[in-house]
Amino acid sequence: MIDFSCDYNCGCAPQILEALTAANERQHVTYGQDAISARAKEKIRAAVGNPEADVCFLVGGTQTNATVLSALLRPWEGVISPCTGHIAVHESGAVEATGHKVLTIQGDETGKLSHAALEAYLQGFYADETYPHMVQPGAVYLSHPTEYGGLYHADELRAIRAICDTYGLALFVDGARLAYALASPETDVSLPLLGELCDAFYIGGTKCGALMGEAVVFRREQKGFFTAHKQRGALLAKGFLLGLQFDTLFSDELYFRLGRNGTECALALREALRGMGVAFRPESGSNQQFPVLSAAQLQKLDGKVGYEIWHRLPDGGAVIRLCASWRTTRADVDAVLCALRA
Repeated sequence: MIDFSCDYNCGCAPQILEALTAANERQHVTYGQDAISARAKEKIRAAVGNPEADVCFLVGGTQTNATVLSALLRPWEGVISPCTGHIAVHESGAVEATGHKVLTIQGDETGKLSHAALEAYLQGFYADETYPHMVQPGAVYLSHPTEYGGLYHADELRAIRAICDTYGLALFVDGARLAYALASPETDVSLPLLGELCDAFYIGGTKCGALMGEAVVFRREQKGFFTAHKQRGALLAKGFLLGLQFDTLFSDELYFRLGRNGTECALALREALRGMGVAFRPESGSNQQFPVLSAAQLQKLDGKVGYEIWHRLPDGGAVIRLCASWRTTRADVDAVLCALRA
């Protein structure tokens, strides 16, 4: 069976496996202070276009979101998130467990937060004369792409940055699937733009070709983050294992090539399904696609194609999620189409 249920169900790109094997026989300085990690950080700074950026490596997305936000926020502050944001729904209260409330706002159908909705929320918050007794907003959380495949545009992020500046909020972007967003022709957001606008964002590795790992990029030096990183149990003793993977991903454009493969396969699948009369809810330009299938069509996929139920419909059909990845092939895409045509 070909599994499109998620984009992290394989090991890693072969180039990373080769690099890990080669490094396995050598000794390395611990806790990410090794030369390979230092080299990877310089490559990321160059890709972001900010030589002053502070780069740190963590193991996974939930751990990264909780660790970074707990470092950015003061004890009485919370983080604003779209109500469908990963930290608000699918992280088991990890951010709340650090003592910071997730303050949710309705996003659009693709899970994006608009600058208008953000400003309306903040105006309403500070119009309440009792606001000093409430959890104070201290940061804004976005993801690119969103949980529903939504892609931000540069002007949208600039408008949100301007609001953050007005209200003194940090801007944090979850980039668990960033490689696929950067490869999409339906957005103009780039790594340098994220480096310019975000107080912090991360470059996802786990879902984008690495065995594990996320690279957090702070716009400027983040004093004390090493200690905060360790306090949250997020500091890998064998830190070279993370640095090595990002050193490989940011060599020869590998990160961007892997992302392009996943997105191109997803968009090819989208266009072919459209040709078969399949609708999408919502439309997505990322590696995640959300087709609306009937009960009969779902039955055709069962046992042949792995997928995730996103929303069940009263008539027995469902909106499903199909995730392409760095490893997906056009043959995999054809297998989905053949199953539906059978």
